[in-house]
Amino acid sequence: MFPWFFVFAPQWQLPFSGSVAQRIDPQTHWFFDGIDASAGDGRIERQAFEVATYGRQLGLLTEVLVDLANQSAPRSKSARESLERLKAIQTEIEKIKTRDAATLVRDVELALDRLQKHHPAEYERLGGRVQQRLARPG
Repeated sequence: MFPWFFVFAPQWQLPFSGSVAQRIDPQTHWFFDGIDASAGDGRIERQAFEVATYGRQLGLLTEVLVDLANQSAPRSKSARESLERLKAIQTEIEKIKTRDAATLVRDVELALDRLQKHHPAEYERLGGRVQQRLARPG
């Protein structure tokens, strides 16, 4: 046997026989890393986002703008049309929030029913904790 021939030996790998290492940790920083460096500081944007999300910031601006527009109507036709569109968007977003709240309530009720049926002792313990939490203001 000539060991130097092993250098020329072909290597065959069947599917899944090679390296199958995969990163499975979630990449949650993608949103802020997408902010162009010339547009601002991603670190500061991340901290600002922790104070109030972009959606919340836009919601506050929309509320103020609609209130001001109701006090003094826009003069141009395009501004009036934009205001009506903004009001329609605001209404749609409120509908989405209402549907989400109703879905969340339904899910909680179903989970409580399941807990009561399958784990009555835990259900009783949870009942006391929920009452304490509901008694807290805010």
